[in-house]
Amino acid sequence: MPGQNLTRSEAQERARIVTTHAYDVELDLLRGDAVFGSRTTIRFDAVPGAGTFLDLIADAVHEIELNGRQVDVAAWDGSRIALDGLAEHNEVVVVADCRYMHTGEGLHRFVDPVDDEVYLYSQFEVADSRRVFAVFEQPDLKATFAFTVLAPAHWTVVSNSPTPEPEVLADSDAAAARWSFAPTPVLSSYVTAIVAGPYHRQTGELTSADGRTIPLGVYCRASLAEHLDADNVLDITRAGFAFFEAAFDRPYPFAKYDQLFVPEFNAGAMENAGAVTIVENYVFRSKVTDALVERRAVTILHELAHMWFGDLVTMRWWNDLWLNESFAEYASTLATAEATRWTTAWTTFSTLEKSWAYNQDQLPSTHPIVAEINDLEDVEVNFDGITYAKGASVLKQLVAWVGQDAFLAGVRSYFAKHAFGNTELSDLLTELEATSGRDLTAWSQVWLEQAGVTLLRPQVEVDDDGVITSFAITQEAPAEHPTLRPHRLVVGGYDLADGDDGAPRLVRSLRLELDVDGERTEVPELAGRRRPDLILVNDEDLAYAKVRLDEASLAVAMQHLATFEDSLPRALVWSAAWDMTRDGEWAARDFIELVLTNIAAESDSTVIMVLLRQLSLALSSYTAPEDRHALTERATDRLWALARDAAPASDAQLQLVRSFAIKATTPAQLDAVAGLLDGTAPLEGLAVDTDLRWDLLTALVAGGRAGEEEITAESERDATANGQRAAARARAIVPTAEAKERVWASVVEREELPNALQEAVVAGFADVHDRALLVPFVDPYFDSLERVWAERTNEMAQGIVTGLYPFLLAGLESLGVDVLARTDAWLEAAPDAPPALRRLVIEDRDAVRRAVQAQARDRAARG
Repeated sequence: MPGQNLTRSEAQERARIVTTHAYDVELDLLRGDAVFGSRTTIRFDAVPGAGTFLDLIADAVHEIELNGRQVDVAAWDGSRIALDGLAEHNEVVVVADCRYMHTGEGLHRFVDPVDDEVYLYSQFEVADSRRVFAVFEQPDLKATFAFTVLAPAHWTVVSNSPTPEPEVLADSDAAAARWSFAPTPVLSSYVTAIVAGPYHRQTGELTSADGRTIPLGVYCRASLAEHLDADNVLDITRAGFAFFEAAFDRPYPFAKYDQLFVPEFNAGAMENAGAVTIVENYVFRSKVTDALVERRAVTILHELAHMWFGDLVTMRWWNDLWLNESFAEYASTLATAEATRWTTAWTTFSTLEKSWAYNQDQLPSTHPIVAEINDLEDVEVNFDGITYAKGASVLKQLVAWVGQDAFLAGVRSYFAKHAFGNTELSDLLTELEATSGRDLTAWSQVWLEQAGVTLLRPQVEVDDDGVITSFAITQEAPAEHPTLRPHRLVVGGYDLADGDDGAPRLVRSLRLELDVDGERTEVPELAGRRRPDLILVNDEDLAYAKVRLDEASLAVAMQHLATFEDSLPRALVWSAAWDMTRDGEWAARDFIELVLTNIAAESDSTVIMVLLRQLSLALSSYTAPEDRHALTERATDRLWALARDAAPASDAQLQLVRSFAIKATTPAQLDAVAGLLDGTAPLEGLAVDTDLRWDLLTALVAGGRAGEEEITAESERDATANGQRAAARARAIVPTAEAKERVWASVVEREELPNALQEAVVAGFADVHDRALLVPFVDPYFDSLERVWAERTNEMAQGIVTGLYPFLLAGLESLGVDVLARTDAWLEAAPDAPPALRRLVIEDRDAVRRAVQAQARDRAARG
């Protein structure tokens, strides 16, 4: 629709003309299941005589009134309302019908299949508050927001301000009520919120640093109430409040803090001021891994950090989205490590976030951390590994460079100076320069304004007695992004020593912190020392750089990887091994062997989770296709053996069973899966609960051992929203051409699925053992791309473009498809396709290129 894609230049011009003050938003949620009423009153100042526009995406606009005069509704073009002849002080009123969404954007509507109750929640980032009320939709036009909501009287309504006592409407037979919320502090529209429905609520409170009592609320759907571990959520929240208020030297800036677990959410969570929405997967109805419990804690703390960095002080435009998200990511990991039981949170960060950053930074679409954001479409595709994970990694490097005390002092000054305002990157750097005494201009240029990741290698020479005669660290940059960067890092030396049980352990015997810069950095401090058994560049993971081990260290690591006393150096070696595999320097079969040999000794849940994902990708896409079946069969047998040997009821047992089931293809393997599901061949300590039952059944469906009858029976057993999604995924996995055609039609040809079901069936569509089932959809995929992008909302379109891309056919020209060639043909034929769409396809193409390269390396390593 014309005008939906706001440009930066338009936003700058509008901010020059307009100063916003207050919104009164009245929402009528009693109008049925399709649309709701929206009445917005906005008070703002403007340059007298100027013209501008409001943003509104609605079904219909009934009335526009500007300064007491009626404006023809033709001033609304479907997404914008033209306002002309503005006065110095203005009031505009817009009355409209807006539509409930089923895409996780705007005001999302969900019906719980358990009790048929309706649940609503808003999701406004990046630019979807305009789907609910008329608004100047850009982050630097802050204002106060006073919401009034008409809704069924038995509902709970939550917004940014404390929830008032509802007023039951006299003429409604007590069936409807009005909630009139007090005005908020000044906020950007994208962090306002409305959540409504018969939500279950548990409460608590805490005392803020300034002595205020802050009410706390934790919410979920009524049918999930028995699974809501609110006490744990509140414990993490209280720890986060105490940590952040002390670290930032500023009390929590809002009146209350609610956290709402909502259905069919597209992201992990959203930092609405005082009313955080969180993906419902974090309400655990079955046994989950410790990795997921830790991830929930980090997510809770990430959103809490946003209350200061993002909501109190907000970026002026979306080019600083990275700083908003990176700061919250860094701060939440710091708080997790220092204020919760997950003291190894930096291992999790290195394993999960940093690996995401390295992957994203090696794509053809990589961009500087400070990205050029010209319009809203640019923003949508920049919620990526650069914005979150690389930015946070670089902040960690900045902290190492200037010192944590100086960094936090600068942050405190930043909050004090810019509270409730809008800023740019330079505002934060100014404060950090003042507190650290460092000039950050050059640092910003190479770290924030240049793309790409460099590679660090140790260069070690020793004499016949094993004494280091010279040591240097070299730095390499890719040709496309040749910038070399300064790194503050630690070189660690590890020696094998007998542990208390007499078994060898890798124990750190050397720590040297230094600055590395340029192509080669000599390290004379190590000359004359006996060479440690293993040398780890970037020990403690302070730097953002890919790392290699020298030949001798790599040999020791491969043989003794499990014997590191600490989790972080072990994770760094795992990371280096995976990176070598992705880069085609190491055969996938060797990485697979490394994982299967050492994973039983791994104690970190997140590391296990990531290793099993990497193992799956290596088996499915990085091995030589002609050897893949045999390699996968053997690896799956070993996974089953590892699962049987794992400690009963352990985290590792659960993860290994799930990984085994996904890969099970042989009759014996599928028999084992079936035995777990029906209880005839159980594993000691393994609770085959609701979610694991679906995992096992889905594996049997993929293997052709179960079908519609079993899926229907399990759906009746689990008649919940989660069950609906699991059943939809299982039906999409059915290994027949007819099943794949049904999925294709439901996703690509029709818009019949809400976001969560679309995500489930897209995942099931690509889950195949026989990849020939995907071949008929290659040409239709490319033929439909531009139409899908034009017709669907951004979230839904991205899910289709990335989820249905035929990546699994990489290197399988024997099936009659050359995915690289077909992708290149589309890119050449569609030079004018939207840049965001082309970016996604280019990223998918690079994954295929990397897979083909890895397959060639694996083939060359065949014994």
